[in-house]
Amino acid sequence: MYRRLSAVLFPVMTLFFIGSIYWGYQEHQEKNSILIKAENQYQRAFHDLSYHVEQLHRELGNTLAVNSTSQGYHRKGLVNVWRLTSEAQNEINQLPLTLLPFNRTEDFLSRIANFSYKTSVRDLSKHPLSKDEYKMLKTLYGNSEDISNDLLKVQDKVISKNLRWMDVETALATEKSSLDNTIIDGFKTVDKKVSEYPEINWGPSVSSMYQKRTIQMLSGEKKSPEDIKKLAADFLKLPDTSGIKVIENGKGTEFASYSATVSKGKSDDAIHLDFTQKGGKLIWFMNPRKIGKETITMKDAERKGIDFLARHGYQGMKSINYDQYDSVGVFTCVGTQNGVLIFPEKLTVKIALDNGEAVGMQANDYIYEHHKRNIPKPKIMSAEARAALNPDFKTKSERMALIKNDEGSEVLCYEFVGRINGGMYRIYINADTGTEESIEQMPE
Repeated sequence: MYRRLSAVLFPVMTLFFIGSIYWGYQEHQEKNSILIKAENQYQRAFHDLSYHVEQLHRELGNTLAVNSTSQGYHRKGLVNVWRLTSEAQNEINQLPLTLLPFNRTEDFLSRIANFSYKTSVRDLSKHPLSKDEYKMLKTLYGNSEDISNDLLKVQDKVISKNLRWMDVETALATEKSSLDNTIIDGFKTVDKKVSEYPEINWGPSVSSMYQKRTIQMLSGEKKSPEDIKKLAADFLKLPDTSGIKVIENGKGTEFASYSATVSKGKSDDAIHLDFTQKGGKLIWFMNPRKIGKETITMKDAERKGIDFLARHGYQGMKSINYDQYDSVGVFTCVGTQNGVLIFPEKLTVKIALDNGEAVGMQANDYIYEHHKRNIPKPKIMSAEARAALNPDFKTKSERMALIKNDEGSEVLCYEFVGRINGGMYRIYINADTGTEESIEQMPE
């Protein structure tokens, strides 16, 4: 009996054994295939990065080599600089450097990209490169040469020693900093050099992009937790502050703020509000209650949202955009001054479509940008601005608006809303020059 049983089981077990070996071999092959593919992608990104940084150095040299009056070539050169830095940034993002301190170099390339873009899009015939910008380009030319040479040294070692990027990823993931990894050491050297470069004057348009909003930019006195409780109770029309809890965020830092919580029995239903520590300005408000059946239209909700903002001190707000999510109307509003829309003063308010109650607000941009402005009179008439529009553009409405241009400066524009290409668009025509400042497609 046992002999017959073994005669049956032995071939079966043999087949299972052979099958498991084949399955393991297949898994091993697939794993190797994935590792080879990842290694190839890393190698390609790294060698492309070295090439593009070297080309960036050459393009900066070409831009500096031409006559100071060659605005056309300056524009072409700066566009190429922007393209090359964008390529380099993209390749850095493809490398396993998330755990490696390489942020100084990434920030440096980001600033070069933004400077070259903002300079190339301006009218260089009217605003040519200044002496300070020439000086900065010469500095960037020298700095880019250092970075390029260091990357080429790493590249030579990668090729000569057959180094693998998968080893870099493993070393970073396991935090084995003691390992002698040529690639990691090379990138650390590059980033250290960049961190030691003298401070560069990037100009106001680029510097404003990296300016952090802090409480020092706000007016008003520093508020205490008790002050915040009173502000929260006043905002929500509560009889007292007994049910309000306040905690301080970022204590002792330039980003200090307060979070107020009003419990309604369940933690999921609690109302949350954030206030700035300086001035006690409302940054964010959310009432996550369950929304019932829709009973009001989006038009009614928009009106109720504007009324809500006016009651809480946001006077003269105008809705410029809206959307709907799960029976909630979301309205983007901007401030106004003398009939002009002030786009930097932007906030968002959410209105429940069951009863028209405000259930959310985000006012971060508004509190930092709101102030009285000296708005100039337009230098061109509406008819001249219309002449700059595409003849096929069917204008639905027109109004004045103050927006930020590509250089980060506030400019007065004519805003035209209309249809073209089968969609709705907003087109902003500069009220001084008659040129297009911005174009955006609107949701239907």
